[in-house]
Amino acid sequence: MTFLDKRVLVHQSEYAKKLRPLLPPEAFLPDPSKTIILIINLTILVLGWTIADKLDRWDVHILWLYLPLALIMGNSVAFLAFSCHDLMHGTVARNRRLVYVLSLLGQTILWMPPTLWKILHNRVHHTTTNSLRDPDRNYLYTQPNTWGKWLQNLCFPSCEVHPIGLAIGMVTAWGFYAFRNLTSVLLFNREAVDYLPAAFKVKPKERLSISCELLVILVLHLSILSYLKFDPLKIVLSYFLPLWIGYSIMIFYIYTQHLICPITDINDPLINSVSIKIPRIFDQLHLNFSYHIEHHIFPGINSDYYPIVRELLQIHYPDRMHNILDGGEAWRLLLKTPRHYQDETTLTSWSGKTSVPCPLDS
Repeated sequence: MTFLDKRVLVHQSEYAKKLRPLLPPEAFLPDPSKTIILIINLTILVLGWTIADKLDRWDVHILWLYLPLALIMGNSVAFLAFSCHDLMHGTVARNRRLVYVLSLLGQTILWMPPTLWKILHNRVHHTTTNSLRDPDRNYLYTQPNTWGKWLQNLCFPSCEVHPIGLAIGMVTAWGFYAFRNLTSVLLFNREAVDYLPAAFKVKPKERLSISCELLVILVLHLSILSYLKFDPLKIVLSYFLPLWIGYSIMIFYIYTQHLICPITDINDPLINSVSIKIPRIFDQLHLNFSYHIEHHIFPGINSDYYPIVRELLQIHYPDRMHNILDGGEAWRLLLKTPRHYQDETTLTSWSGKTSVPCPLDS
């Protein structure tokens, strides 16, 4: 008998209904201070590129001095992802024009048009979390072996992945994720695109907005590369290296959030999502992005209040709080298990020869 057999699933709205009266009203107010921090991190990237423009004048023996700045820029890339995530959930500002402009600038570095993100993440993922309709879930073993499924099998953490494939995946998986969703809605726009775990449709007006935003993003990226004079050294150190660092930070969180959980038809965040425990400095740097269960219960809450939500969950649902893991433990579970669903509670390998229960289904 599995965990899903033994316990009744509880919809996200039921948790929210019970816990919301216990939270302070200010938890649901916008936090404009995060707008300032977002702008600061955009400025860090611009300053990094400004300094990189002079790298051709540096002696080759001191080029390593740029690496700490590349690391800071990489963290800014990740921060822009997390802050735009909050911004587009309405927890930072309510002025629609401001939100749109900042999200377009912030999401540019992620190659993710804000209109697509709002549909993919807010509208689809949050309402169908880790169900058969969720584009962010593992592929099913029974789905066709398309290029999308093959690339995910090659690069995502699992008991089958090669270390080189995993390393390549850490820096490229976000780009792969953006590419497969962009091509799905722009080239096909139907619910039967087989190289996604689950495809979705957008409205014609939304599709046009996504196309226009993607064009703006392309122009901005080309402008950065042009400013760097398409110099290979400058591009590697100040463009690709910060992107690789930032994307790796992001994807570490994203990998741990759902991939070791069972499929659930009812959106129960305490079953289909994972929160991880990491050093506090990273929670401060990354807007408590590790509190993922808490976010799925209250997508519109100020992320500063996620720890309070966790405390309330531990008080009111102590027997259901199984999916809060140490970050290292969550990563080890990813590397010990296959990455395809054989059924709702079983993970299996590409060949189907290795099958194990979802590690959190117990």
